[in-house]
Amino acid sequence: MNDIEMMMTMKAQISAVHRELYKVICQYGEVDAVLKSSIYFRDLQLETFPTVGDFVEIEYNPNGPSRIIKTLERKTYFSRKDPDEGKGEQAVAANFDYVFIVTSMNYDFNVKRMERYLTVAWQSGAQPVIILTKADLVEDFNVYIDELEAIAIGVDIIPISSKTGYGLEQLEPYVKEGKTIVFLGSSGVGKSSLLNALAGDEIMETSGIREDDSKGHHTTTHRQLIRLKSGAVIIDTPGMRELGMWDISVGLGEAFGEIEELILGCKFSDCTHKNEPGCKINEALESGMLQRDRWERYLKLKKEARYSENKEAYFKAAKEAGKSYAKFKKSNKNKR
Repeated sequence: MNDIEMMMTMKAQISAVHRELYKVICQYGEVDAVLKSSIYFRDLQLETFPTVGDFVEIEYNPNGPSRIIKTLERKTYFSRKDPDEGKGEQAVAANFDYVFIVTSMNYDFNVKRMERYLTVAWQSGAQPVIILTKADLVEDFNVYIDELEAIAIGVDIIPISSKTGYGLEQLEPYVKEGKTIVFLGSSGVGKSSLLNALAGDEIMETSGIREDDSKGHHTTTHRQLIRLKSGAVIIDTPGMRELGMWDISVGLGEAFGEIEELILGCKFSDCTHKNEPGCKINEALESGMLQRDRWERYLKLKKEARYSENKEAYFKAAKEAGKSYAKFKKSNKNKR
């Protein structure tokens, strides 16, 4: 290989992330790569840090790690609050068509958590699909489907068993050439077993759920891209029991569409949904059409969305609210 080929710039895709080291797929196969410091680590950052699924430009080096010099535009993308720093954004995956939200039909099943996953999935711009695993261990999975249909309007819910193969044929329309799927779900819900079943091979280590508390063991330790024989691509992610949301302003409207539709029907555009006449939210709560716990979960996630949209304004408002409350308490104390 001559010097010109050694300095060649080419397109590649991130296939795995191991802290500072990246695996990328380019015309020469899968190679190691690192970020070019002068581009990604300047005071004025020029490029978005890449994640699994991202297409990038690299300076190819056949004698060592290639250098990533540009992150190309993403068609879909989602991120979460950085679990290590406690603040800031951590990219999770990019450029996927479907989000397989994987949950098992046991004690790990949690509607509240599923609402959060759905919100993030819709926010990404991709189509969510709920996969209910371990169908061979339950007598009637329709109980779980009925519970999810109330919160996942327009989302396919597919019960499967990676062990017996039940339901896997229903995934064929999604897992075909040219399509990319990202897996989301807590540890131990069966993501690795599902991936092995779709691949027709034991390509991922699996670990069951502890029987005493239904908590899973981490088998996926880093984000990685896996190509199936069908030509589909799977992006597997480490199990995330708690999904700290970053920007969910769009996804919230999709995940809680019936609530936002009710809000649009309120008599007053600035309705606080407390004591105003013509409030559709209060009418729905009183009639039972809207469950109070779902409304409260919406308000909680709305608060997170408001924080993500304008963090500076959020903290300013919170500070002013704190001052007002302190003033109110002081005023009441002086009246006694």
